[in-house]
Amino acid sequence: MRPSSRLERLPPYLFAELERKVREKKAAGVDVISLGIGDPDTPTPVPVIDALAAGAADPGTHRYPSNRGRPELREAFARFYERRFGVALDPETEIVPALGAKECVFNLNMAFLDPDSIALAADPGYPVYTGGPLLAGAEAVLMPLVPELGFAPDLNAIGGEVARRARLLYLNYPNNPTGAVVPDGLFERAVEFGREQDVLIVHDASYTETTFDGYVAPSFLETPGAKEVGVEVFSLSKGWNMTGWRTAAIVGNAEAVNAYWHLKTNIDSGMFEAVQLAAAAALDAGPPEEMGAIYQRRRDLVCDALGEIGVDVTRPKGTIYVWAPVPSGHTSASYCELVLEESGVVVSPGGAYGPNGEGFFRISLTVPDDRLAEAMERLRGSLAPA
Repeated sequence: MRPSSRLERLPPYLFAELERKVREKKAAGVDVISLGIGDPDTPTPVPVIDALAAGAADPGTHRYPSNRGRPELREAFARFYERRFGVALDPETEIVPALGAKECVFNLNMAFLDPDSIALAADPGYPVYTGGPLLAGAEAVLMPLVPELGFAPDLNAIGGEVARRARLLYLNYPNNPTGAVVPDGLFERAVEFGREQDVLIVHDASYTETTFDGYVAPSFLETPGAKEVGVEVFSLSKGWNMTGWRTAAIVGNAEAVNAYWHLKTNIDSGMFEAVQLAAAAALDAGPPEEMGAIYQRRRDLVCDALGEIGVDVTRPKGTIYVWAPVPSGHTSASYCELVLEESGVVVSPGGAYGPNGEGFFRISLTVPDDRLAEAMERLRGSLAPA
């Protein structure tokens, strides 16, 4: 049998490759510590689990759900956005639940891109920002994120044919993989760009609830005019320890939200309603307060250990990752292969997130403190200056 040409255009998905390597090493008897995938190791809050159990016991949730989502969930998202960001959302027209941010981002490509069009994607950035356009038959054009600009794209440098063909522009702050927070003025410039070029701005807000040192992440939709040109993809995965629940929503511009819903009605049948009720309970309760302290402690553990051996690393103010330079003489891939072979530690190569990620690697903070400390001890030999 022959797979489609669009599938052959895709490189292997980064995290699937990491999972494969972990399986191989474990099968060989290696004690692997995986710092590659951002999957919280702490449980979902008990009240959320209780709400799921109660919802699952109700026969009314056992039938097909609505793609628009239960009113309870859409209204809970609206209450959360009002309380957390001061943003008013219409539950009827400006909110639709999604089966995780990944599904939502992918389907936005299918809803808005044609074969001759472009999605502007962060480099480095979440791989779905570039893989989704390829599967839609369109093109992903990379926007370099470099330390000198605070890991922000230079929107003034995008013009000509690229700007004319662009339909989508992806932003993500706090940023995966770099841990950067949104620089002053970027959201405002994005609104201008969206208006000037008739481009839908898509802000992936997967990490707004995981921040440190007193920093509070904004919503893109707080920016004046943002709802005229953009949407936000808000996920409960990281902030509520709910990665396996696949709970998110697209919120914002009503026309764009409706286009996403129109496509989605032809692809899936919506989210299990017991999960929707549990997600509503999670939003009303807010994210677990202790998670910020846990990740900040782990961030400091990693950054202190790296600093002790001379690695120049910036302490992130958000996300569940540390973005660090590889030792001289290595590429991102060669260094990550080295530490896996010599130390049994999995870290993500920066080059897998885009060309401008080359020279870096990403450490996930989603393992218990003792295992994280052990991983850093194992890494000392490979990171210490010669």
